[in-house]
Amino acid sequence: MQKIKEILNRFDPTSGKYVSREFQSYGLYISQKLGDEQRKTLYIKMAKTVPRFILEHAMEFVMDAKARNKGALFMWKVGELKKQHVK
Repeated sequence: MQKIKEILNRFDPTSGKYVSREFQSYGLYISQKLGDEQRKTLYIKMAKTVPRFILEHAMEFVMDAKARNKGALFMWKVGELKKQHVK
């Protein structure tokens, strides 16, 4: 067991970004797998608002495809799956 003083001495709030929610972690995971880290905030928002099974199915589709632009293919597949889910 560590003392709180020891933990606070090592804590540096300016050293990095903090992920405090599960959907943030999943959004970062998507951006890394797609190789599209410039748009990680978009994927974090999608992880929060889009049902998880749609995102997982789209990720499987993109990983199986040999596309140059995986991010665009992912967005297209998510749109298609949303249309099918609404019907």
